[in-house]
Amino acid sequence: MQAPHYSPIGMEITNTLMALADIAGLTVFSRLKDHPLLAAFRALLEALYREDAVLGQVQSWAAFMDTFIRYNHSFYLSLAFLTITDDNPFTHGVENREALPPVLAALAKTDLSRLGRIAAFDVPGLGLCLGARLRKDGLETLAGNIEEEARALWAAEGKSSDLGKRLLELFPEASDWGAALSALSASIHRSGAGILGLHRSFRWVSSARPSPLKPVQNPDPVRLSDLAGYEAQRSVVTANTRCFLEGKPANNILLYGDRGTGKSATVKAVSNEYAHQGLRLLEVPKHDLFQLPGILETLAPRGLRFIIFIDDLSFETTDDSFTTLKALLEGGIAARPANVVLYATSNRRHLVKERLADRPSSAMAATGDVRAFDTMQEQFSLADRFGLTVVFAAPGQEEFLCIAEYIAFKRGTLKSPTPEERTSFRENALRWERWFNGRSPRTAVQYVDWVAGGAAFPWE
Repeated sequence: MQAPHYSPIGMEITNTLMALADIAGLTVFSRLKDHPLLAAFRALLEALYREDAVLGQVQSWAAFMDTFIRYNHSFYLSLAFLTITDDNPFTHGVENREALPPVLAALAKTDLSRLGRIAAFDVPGLGLCLGARLRKDGLETLAGNIEEEARALWAAEGKSSDLGKRLLELFPEASDWGAALSALSASIHRSGAGILGLHRSFRWVSSARPSPLKPVQNPDPVRLSDLAGYEAQRSVVTANTRCFLEGKPANNILLYGDRGTGKSATVKAVSNEYAHQGLRLLEVPKHDLFQLPGILETLAPRGLRFIIFIDDLSFETTDDSFTTLKALLEGGIAARPANVVLYATSNRRHLVKERLADRPSSAMAATGDVRAFDTMQEQFSLADRFGLTVVFAAPGQEEFLCIAEYIAFKRGTLKSPTPEERTSFRENALRWERWFNGRSPRTAVQYVDWVAGGAAFPWE
């Protein structure tokens, strides 16, 4: 069935009322009523329908345009985007593969039809209609400005990004969005509901509104095939992640070792490798670790699986964050949800800064702590609560050279080299690591970057 296309030219009362009724009638997707874009659109329709004073109509148009320009799509695609990213009982039920009550599916279908009709509203025509009213009142200049803005909206409607093309595949123009219920459900089954269905990597930003779960717009695309060396270490992380995705018992992992050895890259690569299976990566900064109980409550009801990623984890003392994380790993009153594991990286084996004064004999002498041994055990206890500790040690010389060569071959920087060229590449790699940051995969990447840039070496 073809969706009605509102034609506001002349502002027929029935068309305006139909649009306002569709907005008011939203149930399953009712949160969209309060979204700034739809709220501004409703206010504009109401101002024109009530035939408010000219100033009120112009203010409503300006408020709508001010909201609309924050989006990179047409009004149609903007509404489609808001629809597929809405979190509601229907989308969550589909994500969790629950048997939905028939009434919920019926309400979702009628809501989709409503949203499709709203999206099809001729918003540029609405601006021309307002311009005609202003001309009638003798406000020629103001009318011309609004008509120019309206025509600019028409000019932008034909442009579409990759996301826009995906939205149009799901909700073709001049179609009944209710007919896309099955296709939307299939998309949610594959990728998840709401914003989790569009992104694979997130950061927890406690101050962000309306949700602290913020997508990473340009995530590191690293894949396992991009990484060289440390195959044994990565196989442990990969095997654990597969068990996790299959619903089998899985461990929290501490990736410990020298700087630049690829600990963080391993976590990101594993996450990218299995994102298509519903795996999502959530990076939580150390200063927000005290919020872990709330983070788990947010993630537990979802049908996706999450790696909570804590990069460069270390503590100066056993503070509140230390205690919260320790309770999460083991020993707290609440169990870790089955759809969450925690992967952390650190350059410190026991995560807490160790001092000679903390050793039992020194602590007893300096502070009189008769339980100094217990204090030291408390400091070590956090690392012990990770089910797996995977060690990334600095590579030997030959391993470092093999890593550099692998990266250069993969990037096309080193193509079918002669023996002399290969010897020169390896000799310069060794000079590079001596001059700069020592042997590590990170240093190898930095060396290959320099080679690809074509600049002379500093020692030449």
